[in-house]
Amino acid sequence: MKRILALLSAALLLWVQPAAAQSILRDAETEALLNDMARPLFIAAGLSPANAKVVLIQDSSINAFVAGGQIVYVHSGLIDAASSANEVQGVIAHEIGHIVGGHAVFQNDGGYTNISILSLLLGVAAMAAGSGEAGTGILMAGQRAAIGKYLAFSRVQESSADAAGAKFINSAGISGKGMLSFFDKLTAQMHRYGYYTSNPEVDPFAQTHPMSQDRVETLKADLMNAPSWNKPLDQNLEVRFKRVQAKLRGYVSDPKDTLAKYPPGNQSVEAHYARAYAYHKSGYPEQAAAETQALVKAEPKDPYFLELEGQIMLESGDPRGAIAPLREATALSNNAPLIASTLGHALLATEDKANLDEAERVLKQSVARDNDNPFAWLNLGTVYDRKGDEARTALATAERAHMMGDVGTALMSSRAAMARLPQGSADWVRAQDINMVSQTAWDEMRKKKGRQGQ
Repeated sequence: MKRILALLSAALLLWVQPAAAQSILRDAETEALLNDMARPLFIAAGLSPANAKVVLIQDSSINAFVAGGQIVYVHSGLIDAASSANEVQGVIAHEIGHIVGGHAVFQNDGGYTNISILSLLLGVAAMAAGSGEAGTGILMAGQRAAIGKYLAFSRVQESSADAAGAKFINSAGISGKGMLSFFDKLTAQMHRYGYYTSNPEVDPFAQTHPMSQDRVETLKADLMNAPSWNKPLDQNLEVRFKRVQAKLRGYVSDPKDTLAKYPPGNQSVEAHYARAYAYHKSGYPEQAAAETQALVKAEPKDPYFLELEGQIMLESGDPRGAIAPLREATALSNNAPLIASTLGHALLATEDKANLDEAERVLKQSVARDNDNPFAWLNLGTVYDRKGDEARTALATAERAHMMGDVGTALMSSRAAMARLPQGSADWVRAQDINMVSQTAWDEMRKKKGRQGQ
């Protein structure tokens, strides 16, 4: 029985597991899609979309979970396995059911999650621009956010989340077909592992999750009787999903697997997208550029295609050439913070002082709208350093260190910033806030270390 349960753990959709080795993937296009997919579901659940979000985790397992707050974490393996955006919406609805039901318990055990940016291989970009040491530092500096251990959800909680998810799907006017079809995939996977409800070695009442087939049967009546059951899928979301799915596969999968799935004969948008990332990841900039040029030629005003064009130029050692497409991508995306931060990095990478003012402007806008990007703070600190602004260099360093959980650096840098900034100014108050939080964390660390030494 233990052997079967061990095999089964890979097949369960909502099997909660420690996330210490997982990475959060950040990408402007992907985040926009996930937000648009989840928004009607958050509203149907009585949650504000401004305070709730979906976060993508780089992990090949088919999984999703909540860990406190109003955040749904979705694994890249789930995106890869899904056949439609509608299926992913079904999973998100289920997870929102856990949030509304108050099932998530967030326990910080000191584990950390590395945050990278899917569209920005900034370490490669820095080294391509001639700063190998800085590039290595960026590669090591991914933001670390404590996630910790997760509650193993009970059967009752899973069933409750199913029922709530079905309610949210129906209230949002979204077809529940995807919710059921994804459970069907899980059931088929469970069968491949020999996990049948008729298997005498498996007691369904001893499991923390209901059997997937039982969950399907329970959900069918609620979903199939809803007015939205036969509602056509949102084709805009479905087209965008195929793009993001291909982009993600190109980024996280082995390039050989990506090229096998999207062979050169496939001239679809998603195939060009996947191959562009696969070639770029493999170190073939000319082939990557050719795939990207095909995308830009087909849709010259698509901000995400322009972003990719600029990214490849930047990371291939041509920061000056990258500025124009990145500048246009930033404008067309309504100054999407992640794209703007790439533009700021490209402007800095030219090492031209004439670009410092624009770099400062776009990077300040980026961190103002998205304060969860350590790379933007790193670049903004570099701008201030090159301008000789020691006070704001220290403040940017404190911001980045605070975000990354580097208490010592945050404490020292915030002190340095306070010593140089006009007392009472907005920047001085921010430095003081970081200093107070960091001092408290530092004192707690010392107390803990003292207790351990006794």
